[in-house]
Formats: sequence, structure tokens, C-alpha cells
Amino acid sequence: MDPSALRPRSIRYPIPTMPRPLCLFTGQWADLPLESLAKKAKSFGYDGLELACWGDHFEVQRALKDKSYAKKHWDLLQDNGLISLVVSNHLVGQAVSDPIDERHKQILPEHVWKDGDPKGVKKRAQQEMIDTGKAARLFFDAAPKAVKEQLKRSGRTTVVGFTGSPIWHMAYAFPPHTPSAVEKGFAQFAADWKPILDAYEKLDVCFALEVHPTEIAFDSHSTRMALQAVGNHKRFGINFDPSHFGYQGVDYLAFLREFGARVWNVHVKDVWWSEKPMGAGVFGGHAGFGNRERFWDFRSPGRGRIDFEGIVRMLNQIDYQGPLTVEWEDSAMDREHGARESAAFVRKLDFDRSARAFDAAFAD
Repeated sequence: MDPSALRPRSIRYPIPTMPRPLCLFTGQWADLPLESLAKKAKSFGYDGLELACWGDHFEVQRALKDKSYAKKHWDLLQDNGLISLVVSNHLVGQAVSDPIDERHKQILPEHVWKDGDPKGVKKRAQQEMIDTGKAARLFFDAAPKAVKEQLKRSGRTTVVGFTGSPIWHMAYAFPPHTPSAVEKGFAQFAADWKPILDAYEKLDVCFALEVHPTEIAFDSHSTRMALQAVGNHKRFGINFDPSHFGYQGVDYLAFLREFGARVWNVHVKDVWWSEKPMGAGVFGGHAGFGNRERFWDFRSPGRGRIDFEGIVRMLNQIDYQGPLTVEWEDSAMDREHGARESAAFVRKLDFDRSARAFDAAFAD
């Protein structure tokens, strides 16, 4: 008998104490084994984890080859009173539509990188993203009833990630690019991703792009173009992270209003930007995060300039029922302090939409 089967199941999945489950994205914690992180996340105050496909947090090929993998993962989560509602594969997704170079070697699994030949890397990355959908399907099919009920409320099973972009380098270009070059870039993105999205249709899985500089979509205008490029594919949606909009000057509340039906996951991350000119402007000046000359920098939720109150109100208006997931990044703060503080911040922030007008008592 598997010794893990003898472990007591005294800790059950929690009933969230806020309208939407509060989760922690594990991508910034991949140096820790999942078992260690799960214990920490529970102690910090989280309901669940958004599992990154690196480190040992969610191993795509093991999930496909080892029939016991999904159950063992759920046992580990359950032992720590946690749920999981999303799997994320940003790193491999980046290689699907990027021009491949040596930078990608540091983020890709060996079986995707292999000899580094760009055509081969892109082809293998595309297959790995299809495999991620297959692994997610197996994982969530093995989920306990409470998790399946939450997934039903949110409306879908979701893989979050990046797409990469064949034309990000054209965002500010000289010599100037031609309109046809941009059109070709979006067409290339669509050709790269439609096979993945079609595979997800068969799997009943959705892909949510984290709209983000360096991706095919990084603001409202480029998001419209990306959706058009894939023919508004029903399996292509959005992971909304306001920290990637604020410092650009993009109206992130208007973004939610316009694309709300496509917002299938939400990251809670803050960003600060200066009210005065700085030595390293909006493009960063090649100054690393934490450099005091930067015009903008990521901050722990509640310590930047994002209007999270407005976001929650807009999420209620668009009837978003998925998780609120802290993606913690703040180069000036201890991450355990930040993760604990962020959990308290989001738990206090979230609230249900009213089912009645506040002055309904005066109605006839």
C-alpha cells in the first residue's frame, strides 16, 4: 500500500471567507518544493495555489506519464487545506511565438530546448503547450468535488501563460515598420496558436494570455488585434494583471469593461510609477528592478498606485467568479512578509455585489 494513503485527511478544502478564492501564484516561489510552499501558503492565509509549470509545482510530462501524479498532487494540497483552480505555463508559452535566441535557454525545460534550433524549439514549445492542456485536464478531472464545483462557478478549466510575440521589437521601431509587417506578425501568432487552441477545444480547456509587455497583446488596442487574429477563438481569453497596464498609461478599468467576458483569471499585483520625470523612463533604461532611477517598479499589493477598489467593483459588474491570485513581486520587501500582508489585503478588499438597490426599502 502507498504510505500516503494512510495519512489522515483531517484537513479539508476550506470554504473561502471571501466571494472569490484567494490564491498565490507559485511562479516566484519555484525555488521551494511544493510541499514546503503549500505549508507556507496556508500559514500566510491563502485558500489555494495557482500552480506554475516549473520547479516541482506542476510537471507536465510527469502528469501525463504517471497515473498517480494527479492524485498525489491533490493529496498534498488537501493535507494543507488548499485548492488549485489554475495551471500556468508562462515560460514555455513565451517560446511559441517569440524569435528564439539564447535567452530562452534559461527558461525552457531541456526537452523543449534540446539543441536550441529555433524551428525545433518553437515546434516543441507548441507541443508542450498542448500537453499542458492535456495535463491540466487530467489534473482537474481528478479534483475533489468542492474544486469541481468552484470550477463550474468560474465557468471553465484554464491554463494561464504567455504567447511570445514575433513583433514586440516593433513596438517602438526605427527604421519605421510598415503596417503589413505588423499584420504579418499577428498572422504568424495566429498560425502558431490556433493548433493549440483547437486542441484545447477538444480537451474542454481554455487558455488565458497574461496581457503583458513582450507578448502579442500588451494593452487594449493590441488585445483587440490579437482576438481578431485568432478569429475570436472561444478558447482564447485573458489573464488580467493591472500592474502591466498602470505605468503604461492604459485604462485598466476600461479594459475590464471591454474584455470582461474574456477575463478568465485575475492576478493581484501592484505597481508604482513616479509623478515626476526620472533618470530611467517608462522603457526602464536597462536599469534593473529596484533601481532608484526607475520611473516604475512592481510593489506588494496596496503599496503601489493601482485602484484595487475600482477593480473589485468592475469584477463584480462583469460577474467574474474566478480566483483572485496574488502574484507577489516587490524587490524591496521580504517575500514572506509580502505574501502574508498581501493575503490580508486582498481578503479585506474583496466583497460581493449587492443583489438589491441600497434604497429598495423606499420602493412601493
